[in-house]
Amino acid sequence: MDYYAGVDLGATNVRAVVAEDDGTVIGSTRTETPQGPTGIDVTEAVLATVRGAIDDAGVASEAIRAAGIGSIGPFDLAEGAVVGPANFPDTVGRIPLTGPVGKLIGSEDVYLHNDTNAGVIGERFHSDRNPDDMVYITISSGIGAGVCCDGQILGGWDGNAGEVGHCVVDPAGRMPCGCGHDGHWEAYCSGNNIPDYAAMLAAEEGLSTELPLESESFTARDVFAAEGDPVAERTIERVADWNALGVTNVVHSFAPIVVSFGGAVALNNPEQVVDPIRERVGDSVMTNVPEITVTDLGDDVVVEGALASAMTEGTGDRRLLG
Repeated sequence: MDYYAGVDLGATNVRAVVAEDDGTVIGSTRTETPQGPTGIDVTEAVLATVRGAIDDAGVASEAIRAAGIGSIGPFDLAEGAVVGPANFPDTVGRIPLTGPVGKLIGSEDVYLHNDTNAGVIGERFHSDRNPDDMVYITISSGIGAGVCCDGQILGGWDGNAGEVGHCVVDPAGRMPCGCGHDGHWEAYCSGNNIPDYAAMLAAEEGLSTELPLESESFTARDVFAAEGDPVAERTIERVADWNALGVTNVVHSFAPIVVSFGGAVALNNPEQVVDPIRERVGDSVMTNVPEITVTDLGDDVVVEGALASAMTEGTGDRRLLG
């Protein structure tokens, strides 16, 4: 029997699964993503996670026919590597992926995708409808989109299509993004940046708060949990406005039938994050308004998409993606 592997390299966690040739997952593992000090350290964490999934499956690494990787970007696809990922220290630099994973499993069939592209592959692979025009948006440590347009997954130059979190939503550029530029959607609405945005709003508008704005342990989770706090309520309201603006731009760019959300911020706070987008977007879109939903796959959407990619590309059967 042939086996396939899927890998999800995120800013917070690395996940890997091993499946039989019918897609049944028989092994999985998860580890924390190291923040360096070098890219090789991140690569080693990916390899350790894949080994863990292979061991959990009880198969030999050489039995893995193909592997798919859904990863944070940006990419150098020719080298199969992540290059200078946002929100990582500068010392991380380049993270080799396809070569080391291929060496581990003894196969050149290793397919690297932006994590959100893996997400939209996972959504289509498991969808009853399998729409030809849909977008998967993650709101997590960062923000990005996987786009399927006219039945084709959009990869773009070096696999970097869909970096919608780095679209400018605030020309005033009041908030810096982890990529080093100002005014990006991700700078206001990602899990990494919501705490700083809350602190900025508190200072700008003179709002009282019980939130620990100066604490290093202050997170987006604190904002969403602080019911009735003036700063929390103001931050959630403004984040909803920026999110609606970002999604409106996505809808006008790609005309999806469905926009599906994932990522920790959206999955853990759907009523505060996704519902307001659904309520606002119809007032801004001049074309057809898409169905706005939350992925049924939860945290598994990217790793399931990476696995589907391995099964599809590894067998040459493009029909697996519908």
